[in-house]
Order: sequence, then structure tokens, then C-alpha cells
Amino acid sequence: MARIAVIGAGMGAMAAAARLAVAGHRVTVYERTATYGGSLGRFERDGFVFDTGPGLLHLPAVYRDLFVKTGKEPLERCVRLEQVDPASRHVFADGTDLSLPNASRGGVVAALDAALGAGAGERWGAFLNRAGDAWDRSRRPLLEEPLRADLEALGRDPYPAPRRRRLLRPARRASTVAEVGAWELADPRLAALLGWYALSYGLDPRRAPASAAVLPYLEQTFGSWYVRGGMRELARALYERCLARKVEFVFDAEVARIVEKDGTVTGVELADGTAAAADRVVAGIAPGRLLERAPYGEGDDVAPRVPPPGAAGEVGPVPGRFTVLLALRGAREAGAAHRTVVHSPDTDGEAAEVFAGRPAGRPTVTVLRPDDPGTRPEGHEAVTLTATVAPHGAAGSASAAGPAGSAGGGGSVDWTDAALRESYADVLVAAAGAAVPGLAERLLWREVGTPADTAARTGADGGSVPAPALAGAGGRLLHRANSPAGPAGLYLAGGWAHPGGGLAHAGMSGALVAGLIVEGADFRGSR
Repeated sequence: MARIAVIGAGMGAMAAAARLAVAGHRVTVYERTATYGGSLGRFERDGFVFDTGPGLLHLPAVYRDLFVKTGKEPLERCVRLEQVDPASRHVFADGTDLSLPNASRGGVVAALDAALGAGAGERWGAFLNRAGDAWDRSRRPLLEEPLRADLEALGRDPYPAPRRRRLLRPARRASTVAEVGAWELADPRLAALLGWYALSYGLDPRRAPASAAVLPYLEQTFGSWYVRGGMRELARALYERCLARKVEFVFDAEVARIVEKDGTVTGVELADGTAAAADRVVAGIAPGRLLERAPYGEGDDVAPRVPPPGAAGEVGPVPGRFTVLLALRGAREAGAAHRTVVHSPDTDGEAAEVFAGRPAGRPTVTVLRPDDPGTRPEGHEAVTLTATVAPHGAAGSASAAGPAGSAGGGGSVDWTDAALRESYADVLVAAAGAAVPGLAERLLWREVGTPADTAARTGADGGSVPAPALAGAGGRLLHRANSPAGPAGLYLAGGWAHPGGGLAHAGMSGALVAGLIVEGADFRGSR
């Protein structure tokens, strides 16, 4: 039985902790804040309850597997999962209104033809077929196996883009999300739909590889799910599973340093000077500032060697999220969609602003309206607005650092500026009027959250939110390997580790870390 110190109580870290405890290890989690859950936060006021992180769950099989492997009670006995239908409603700048059913390929094709015109569904269906091929080619090495030292395969884009013939010029294939939208989907609204999937995950559609096609494929194939009572309930269930497996939690305990001797970790040191011995350390955060030597610099024994997302000259700054929580008088109207996306009239301009480190003037706004009595007083409604924005930083500074601490390209925004916070919240509320009837007249109060708040709550540099790992782009959108990074015995879990950000990916990272520690070099991936 090994002593294992886990830094952070985020979803990836807790997923690793529960699995390691079941394997017989003595696990202690050190969390810098007073609670668990990481990005799965909650805000409560006057009987209204809001999620401050992800609003929906995709690939619930990841957490079903986690709960099966760590106890007798399955996931559905611990939380109430509900499929969201329609999966999303989309309001485009030209007034087009589109509702997409949940996990129904035929239904999506029919809805697209009805809203956008004949042929739109066929083009999207053909695109999803190619996206499915990309998923089949990359799924196991990208998500279910430890990141290999040989990155050549994952550096190549698995999306089978068709050849595009051009008069008197060589044929070309789409290599980015924006090119797929323009060349293969051939409708600016379909292109905006695809671009939203990329941007909502913090990816620049103009530069993200075509392999990002797997993101809409996953959602439209495996569905979108809501946890009754709010997504925070998923964190609560995982925390209680950890407690049941005898994982110890120490809250308000910030780890100041990872202690090592002769190239091997020996424990952690807390900010108050307390030392805790450990045979292994699992970092649920980017560990660069906690080590005496840079774990990813030249000369370190790190395999594989992957450029951090957001590294200068690579993919630009890693964005954050701007949220507005709305308490509304009056009940949600019958038939209202759980999620509505109000698209920007200038999606290319929006991406250009976000990744140049400026607030977009007309952002795409996602509106979440859960039909959940547990989130609001009777006869009222709780609504969450979200937009992808540039990370936080002092005006004119470098943008948020990537997981290895390298500054990203472009600028960043001082989201602590009170006037900017309120004026930008006004922009989101105005856009959301297209999704929520009578919003302005129904408003009781609002609460604003910015990347600066995310940074303070989670410790993420600039309040950046990590994107899921993607194949292609020469490996620039891969994340750090879960295997020992820097000193022996240090493992990485959570959104800044392989396979990247998102609830499902965080759960996968926990499974990979546990497998590597329990099975060692013989571990070949999740089964």
C-alpha cells in the first residue's frame, strides 16, 4: 500500500483518488479552497441555484464506469441523469431558428433541412460520417491510452477531408474547422454551428484542426445530459464516493511545494509549512510552480515532450468563460429549450477578437434554462448566460500561461475592471433576449462571473479553461502525459493533463493515472 498525495479536489483528481483507494492505497487530497469539485462550482442566493462551471455532461459512460469500478452503487443511484431534448436550439443572426434533437442522426438531418433548406441535413450528415471516421481512428490513443512517447500518429489529423477541386490549381483539403465550414458545409449557418462547437471548448475555429469535428460528433451521437439539482451534484456524488472508499480530504490546505529527493517525489509541503510524506503525488493542477526545477524545460527527462496548449507561436491564448447568472420572476414558458445558442453576426470577427485578447463586441452567447425546481423558487426561473472570452490579465500583459507556464500569444483583458464587467454583462443580456421572452422586464437581479473569478476560485492562470485534446496540428493540442513528469512518482490528472479539458476528459485522466500507478509500465489503457 502506497501513500498517495493528491493536489486539488477537481473532478479528474477525485476520479484518480477514488480508483487508487479501491486499489488499496492510502490517499489524501489537499485542496486549497474550502470545498471540492474544481470547476463544478455552485452559486446560491435567495433560493436560486446556479452552476458556475459546465452545464451539461457528455459521454456519461465515463462516470458510469468510474462508479461501477469504485463501489456497489451505480451512477444513476447517486445522481439523477436526464437527457436534454432538444439538445440545443440555435438562433442565427439572420433570424433562422433551429432546434436539434438529442442523439438522433435522422432527427438532426430533418431539422436542418426544415430550418436551413433542402440539402443542409445531407451535408451535415456526410460531415458527421467523416467525423465518425476521425473518432474511430483517434479514440483509443487520444482518450483511452497513456500518451505515447511517439507522437507522430496523433500529430496527424485523422479527419478524412474530401479533396476540393479548384480550376487551374491543385486540389485542396480542409485542414481547419473554418475551412470545413466554408468548403464542406457550404452554408454560413452550418459553418457557424460547427464554429460554435470549437469556440465553446476554447478553440479558435480559424486554427483548430479539422479533427475538432469529433466534438459535434460526440454530442450528437452520445447525447447531452443534465444532472437533476445542477451539475454540482455530480461533484457531490464523486466526493461522497471518495469518502466511502476512505479517501481523506484536507481543505483550506494549499500545496506550496512538491518535495523531491534524488529525482523522486517524497511528498508535499503546505503553505503553512506542514510537510506530508508520500510515495506518489498526483497533481490535479499544472505543477510547474510547485517544483524546484521546471518539469518541462529543456534537459528534463520528460516523455513525451508536448508543447503546452497556448505556448507562444503555437495556438494563441487559452480563453476563459464570462458568465451572467440571472434570477428571473415568472416561470419558464412551456416547451422552452434547456440550451439556446444565440450566434454572433460575425463569427470570424468574434474569434479574431477573443484570440487577440480583446472582448468581442458581439459574442456568441449560450443560454441555459434548466427545467429544474431545485434551482429556483416556485414560479421563478434561474438562467445562466455564457460566452467564451479572452483570459484575464492586466491590460497590455501577456495572455494566460499554458500548463507548462509558457505565456500564450496575443493580449488579455483586465476582467477585474468593474465598468467592463457590467458593460459586457449588458452585452450578453441583450443577446439573450432572443432566447428568453421578456427577459429585461423579468429580471430580479444578476451576478457576473469572469475569468478573473475563475482564476481566484480554481487557481487556473488567467482563468483559462483547458480544451479537450485533439489529434492533428502537429501535436500542439495535446496535453501533458499522465505518466511521471519531471521527478519520478509525479503524475498529472485533470483538464491540463492528457486527454484535456471537459468533464468526460477529466474522468478519463483519473482512470489513466490510476492505471499507471496500479499497473505501472504494463498499463496499456482503459478497457
